[in-house]
Amino acid sequence: MGFFRREKQAALPVQTGSAVPPVLTGCAAVGGGAGERALYRALREQVPIIDAAILKLVRLIGGFRVACPERRAEDALAAFLREVPVNGMSGGVESFLAAYFDQLLTYGTAVGEIVVNGGRVAALYNASLDDVELRAVTPLTVEVLRATAEGMRPCRYPELILCSALHPEPGRTGGVSILRGLPFVSEVLLKIYRTIGVNWERMGNVRFAVICKNDGYGSAADRAQSLAREWSRAMRRDTVSDFVAVGDVKIEAIGAGGEQMESDVPVRQMLEQIVAKLGVPPFLLGLSWSSTERMSSQQADVLTSELMAYRRVLEPVILKICRTWLGLAGFSPEAEVVWDEITMQDEVDHANAEYLAARTEALRQKGA
Repeated sequence: MGFFRREKQAALPVQTGSAVPPVLTGCAAVGGGAGERALYRALREQVPIIDAAILKLVRLIGGFRVACPERRAEDALAAFLREVPVNGMSGGVESFLAAYFDQLLTYGTAVGEIVVNGGRVAALYNASLDDVELRAVTPLTVEVLRATAEGMRPCRYPELILCSALHPEPGRTGGVSILRGLPFVSEVLLKIYRTIGVNWERMGNVRFAVICKNDGYGSAADRAQSLAREWSRAMRRDTVSDFVAVGDVKIEAIGAGGEQMESDVPVRQMLEQIVAKLGVPPFLLGLSWSSTERMSSQQADVLTSELMAYRRVLEPVILKICRTWLGLAGFSPEAEVVWDEITMQDEVDHANAEYLAARTEALRQKGA
């Protein structure tokens, strides 16, 4: 079909680009690769608040609909977006976008594929960054390669590949993970948590020191063994009994005099750095930090701006999927993504803004 005809185009000249194009493996735009991706996965596994924040962003991105000039094309496209198979066990374009956006936030780069079979779009697939390689052919062209038994080979139909980069640096092709900068902070936070756990294991599970002064009668070893037997019997878990000893015996709890360091301030400092990097208000993550109602409202407005920026990154992916399906189905490829309001409060604010604008215009016309 004409849609899949690959026409050779001359590479656009870029005067400020490097003469040697960089090679980008997965999300290695910041010098990472498989090791960096493993680090980001470990961060999400070991620091629950990071994983929770990313999942919150994925869910808060919201839904959308696609508008087309033809009503029949719009209805057929809506049915396709609801029912398209995704990754073999899911369905619907929102399932594909959730995994795609999750990968984009975690690694800075996301790769997907439009699977075509029999002249129609049969499924959507989220590719693992461990199975593909992105190579910058020119400063404005990226080639997608896949792993084969013979090595990395270019994809046969690159026009069916979906790629996105999050906050790409100038001169770089790949994106930057939202987790960049958090490994050091997370390491300090985990060190504090591990120390708290060790201290509680030592001080919470009380250990005793039994001290007996030798009064000159009998050997010290015999008296120590006798005290040990009596103490073991008295500390049995299945029964409660008294400890009987003869002589000057003193019992102390090991570590009772030690003072545990306060962890509230350093833990909060580390969490503030993490929350600031992820861009999610603290109250959405269960952090009961003191904040006024006005401050919470401002944080919600900032979150709305963040989500709208993420939507602008995802919108080209949605349009490419829709235009590919429309073209293969024989419809005009014109389409427009209409996002849902992020929250009900946004709808109320927009309605109030429209009401005030209309009232202002009416008063202006009346005064004229």
